[in-house]
Amino acid sequence: MARFVNVAIGQLGPIARSETRPQVVLRLEALMRQASALGCELIVYPELALTTFFPRWYMADQAEVDSFFEREMPGPETQPLFDLARELGIGFCLGYAELSMEQGRARRYNTSILVDRAGAIIAKYRKVHLPGHTEHEPWRRFQHLEKRYFESGDRFGVVRAFGGVLGMAICNDRRWPETYRVMGLQGVEMILIGYNTPVHNPPAPEHDDLSLFHNQLVLQAGAYQNGSWVVGVAKAGMEEGVDQIGGSCIVAPSGEIVAACTTKGDEIALARCDLDLCNSYKRTTFNFDAHRQPSAYGMIVERKGVRLKADGTLLATD
Repeated sequence: MARFVNVAIGQLGPIARSETRPQVVLRLEALMRQASALGCELIVYPELALTTFFPRWYMADQAEVDSFFEREMPGPETQPLFDLARELGIGFCLGYAELSMEQGRARRYNTSILVDRAGAIIAKYRKVHLPGHTEHEPWRRFQHLEKRYFESGDRFGVVRAFGGVLGMAICNDRRWPETYRVMGLQGVEMILIGYNTPVHNPPAPEHDDLSLFHNQLVLQAGAYQNGSWVVGVAKAGMEEGVDQIGGSCIVAPSGEIVAACTTKGDEIALARCDLDLCNSYKRTTFNFDAHRQPSAYGMIVERKGVRLKADGTLLATD
């Protein structure tokens, strides 16, 4: 029996620094209603979807920084989104800033959660590849202080949901082949990726005209080389003076873009994704067991949560 899942991109336009959580949640709900009316079972939202992209500002006051973080999920301001998901019978993937108390210590992460069609959280992922810098750099037109405001996550995992094997990544993770490969070794069939990416790259402005091309390049390569669907969803447009690339799209295991947003505002795009299409690539060109030669690569990937045999094949996951 074919395994299809109808997936919607829930792209967001700019979020002003003054915009409140309830105002943003209303925008998310509007997109969710549109997706549900179009027969979607899952909607994917961007990275840090509840607030403006706050790492672009240097803030010395930790209380000010923490005002952008969620201490519980769902909380009073986000509960309506979960309630609507349960009412409509649609799942969602949401990116947000997470403040977690662990062993008496505050930990801060750039996080995504996957929520099922009953409104229950079934998976959580914390961003591994944090870009940017740690200290204030006044020469920049805007900051990128993810390394200052977040701790790095420590694993890429997968979960069985929506009839298949799903994984999550966030923004800069999409640029690294290990992101896709570690999940590919776990049999991933769909990777959900939210991002906020500025057009301008202060340390390398020569990349600016290629920013959208590079975004599509890595999403398409990651999908094809691992025989997986990839759903990339942006927060786009001119947000607090910073132009963000947009380019939200759904990529098939063939590497082809099958759905895409055409604006830089709040927008829905969708695709009927055949998860069995992954097998056309996982069992032929990218049959890892048959064709990979990790013993010749001169290195072994070691990452907490994923253990590999000496020959590079997957041994176990935590």
